[in-house]
Amino acid sequence: MPSSPKSYAISYARQPTRRSTLYLFLSALLLLFLFGIVAFLAQIRGSRCVNAHPRSVRVVWEHSAGAGTVAGDGGRHKVMGFVGIQTGFGSAGRRVSLRKTWFPSDRQGLQRLEEATGLAFRFIIGRTSDRAKMSALQKEVAEYDDFILLDIQEEYSKLPYKTLAFFKAAYALFDAEFYVKADDDIYLRPDRLSLLLAKERSHPQTYIGCMKKGPVFTDPKLKWYEPLSHLLGKEYFLHAYGPIYVLSADVVQSLVALRNDSFRMFSNEDVTIGAWMLAMNVNHENNHELCATDCTATSIAVWDIPKCSGLCNPEKKMLELHQKEACSKSPTLESDDE
Repeated sequence: MPSSPKSYAISYARQPTRRSTLYLFLSALLLLFLFGIVAFLAQIRGSRCVNAHPRSVRVVWEHSAGAGTVAGDGGRHKVMGFVGIQTGFGSAGRRVSLRKTWFPSDRQGLQRLEEATGLAFRFIIGRTSDRAKMSALQKEVAEYDDFILLDIQEEYSKLPYKTLAFFKAAYALFDAEFYVKADDDIYLRPDRLSLLLAKERSHPQTYIGCMKKGPVFTDPKLKWYEPLSHLLGKEYFLHAYGPIYVLSADVVQSLVALRNDSFRMFSNEDVTIGAWMLAMNVNHENNHELCATDCTATSIAVWDIPKCSGLCNPEKKMLELHQKEACSKSPTLESDDE
């Protein structure tokens, strides 16, 4: 009587031949190999999903709405601080020098710096009608992938508008405790900036910078001329120098919530931000390590105050400073400056 499939299976299991045993062994090895490949690919895919977040994105400026829109999808990336390096179309040389000094020149370097300091860094730039300049920018974006692109005209006279667009874009993309506006012509120590931001503060609304006062310029021939000087009087109120300052998340959230056309825009960006801070219940935190004129054991940002509103000849000076041990190799020390 022929065996049924079931009895055949039992008989096959009890009395295996040498060839069938070899087949079973090879089949088991093949299954284990395939399982290992699938598990490995799943692990890679999972790690990419965790770390993947947009670096170069396009942000649209809305004239009638509130925060504007961000091209791209995904949640806000969690960091302690986001640092936006304000740059322009005439600053390609500065970006070259930055990427040779304290600003990482590749995506992996940016990731390592973020993991070490809790700070994310991107260049911030608007748009231009010059096709050649836009084409050059697109090539740079494709090579380095370290930009946030704002859909707003890149003009010096539009800096207050660009600054507001920057904070709104940064808030939309990054879930940070602090948002840092910095220019592309300062020498920065990210490790010391991280220590500054990590300090405990009792006031949730904080405005950190190298604070100043000074005369209001009423002469149209001067660079810092203020057309709305009649609203300000003879002397500016206390506000931070423009090359670098910090706003806490609560402050930026308030800026994001307001309509773009509801803000008073002065000619100078640092004055504009300072005026907005006067309207809010913020704590002005003065720190002169953010405006050091040379590298020291505690300097955070170095630039040629008051001779230049940044480093004089920044493309060259940035490289020179980085060669100094006091600038690039001195240990991270916490500043006592309050």
